[in-house]
Amino acid sequence: MKLSEFKFDLPESLIAKYPVERGESRLMVVDRKAKTIEHKQFSDMLGYFGDGDVMVINNTKVFPARLYGNKEKTGAKIEVFLLRELNREMKLWDVLVDPARKIRVGNKLYFGDSDLVAEVIDNTTSRGRTIRFLFDGNHEEFMKAVDELGETPIPRAMNREAEDADRDDYQTVFAQHVGAVAAPTAGLHFTRAMMKRMEIKGIHFAPITLHVGLGTFRQVDVEDLTKHKTDSENYKISEEAAKIVNTALDANKRVCAIGTTSLKAIESSVSANSRLKPVEGWTDRFIFPPYDFKIANSLLTSLHLPESILIMMTGAFGGHELIKEAYQVAIKEKYRFFSYGDAMLII
Repeated sequence: MKLSEFKFDLPESLIAKYPVERGESRLMVVDRKAKTIEHKQFSDMLGYFGDGDVMVINNTKVFPARLYGNKEKTGAKIEVFLLRELNREMKLWDVLVDPARKIRVGNKLYFGDSDLVAEVIDNTTSRGRTIRFLFDGNHEEFMKAVDELGETPIPRAMNREAEDADRDDYQTVFAQHVGAVAAPTAGLHFTRAMMKRMEIKGIHFAPITLHVGLGTFRQVDVEDLTKHKTDSENYKISEEAAKIVNTALDANKRVCAIGTTSLKAIESSVSANSRLKPVEGWTDRFIFPPYDFKIANSLLTSLHLPESILIMMTGAFGGHELIKEAYQVAIKEKYRFFSYGDAMLII
């Protein structure tokens, strides 16, 4: 598979800048066997699942990872995007800085009027740095300071500044474990009422955790996809979640991955007899066509950007040609794309 296979013209106007009311989006239903494409509302999703079916949801929680600091002496404004914690005790973080050319090892950054100061201790990539926060409080107090100073890390492709409403909008109703710098966006469609209706119908939820990293949006810059390396993301699948999923598989029920992050997580921990294994660790699994999925047999996902690793995963799941056709239909029908856009259910 080549990168150019995932290129298509997406009008800028179709990239959703703001969400519709939660649960009110459109839903494109793609049937792999019948090769059909139908237009529904998200609430219609209930009709495709029944007693004993399972929804695998990613309960990671987005934190306000985008900070703005001022450089010591010059006062230059620097964006510091927190990618991941490297050492809790030493308050070491892997970050991206912008503009990177102004930031060298030894520089100090001050954040607002707070007690938060950071020192740059290493260069990792052209924009990447390792920084140590100089902060006297414990981890909870440190994260509280980040929460107060930080900005919701909505993707740059939305082409606008983060607003207060994004704190709730860019978070699923089942978010629980802090650690993501991007939302598992398929989960944004769910309301508590919808989940309750599903439970009444006998549908089970299997919560797993995959802390979404910026690699989700990283540009693929090689034509040969086998040469692309994705960033590792921390994930956890509990024994209980694995049991819920495996019980459904044994009974020939539907196991629906809610989002590509859930899909990536469950396909990263498969036993020899094609069942889900409990795990805690890191995954750099990069899924593109052709790919033999072992766990999920349906997928709810967003409408993704051209040449993104997420459309590659969607193409692998739904069948490259069928998904290509579905995306052309989505553009013609003016579906809303990206994190705050409409949804696609592949069965």
